[in-house]
Amino acid sequence: MSTFIEWLEGLNEKDTKVRAVLRRSLAFDPGSYVHAFPYVEPFVGNGDNARRRETLYLVAGLWAAHWRENERGQPMPLGKACATHQIASGSTSTERRFITLLDADRDQLPHRLRQIIAMLKERSIDFEALLNGLLYWDDEQKRTQNAWARDFYRNLNHETETENQTEQEIAE
Repeated sequence: MSTFIEWLEGLNEKDTKVRAVLRRSLAFDPGSYVHAFPYVEPFVGNGDNARRRETLYLVAGLWAAHWRENERGQPMPLGKACATHQIASGSTSTERRFITLLDADRDQLPHRLRQIIAMLKERSIDFEALLNGLLYWDDEQKRTQNAWARDFYRNLNHETETENQTEQEIAE
């Protein structure tokens, strides 16, 4: 699956229209915007897996909406990106939005993810990891949601502990 985002990046280098089409596809149900078919269908495969197909279209649209020419920093998983955003912005609404995303069912995912990705416009997102996580969203054990939550809170708490240690060192 690691070639999907690379494929989109390669298409984008040849024709920036790709991003515009994929961004536009977010206004429709994933997989229903006909103009996006040439960019995603080659990765859908021959199987009849509607969820996989919808996930590919959703991630392609999110990638296009988030794409920046001079992406800075190493791409990070969604949980870590949300934690660094909350730390940098000081906004507690980040955590509420993140929890709402983790609690979303398959039908709510496109809306919730568009909100989160828009909020993280200044962060570099690992869209391969996002795609892989979303492919297993409906797992009974909620492995994706648990992994994202661990990533969020570990990074959030690590930064808070680091700040507290620095403040203590300055006070001494």
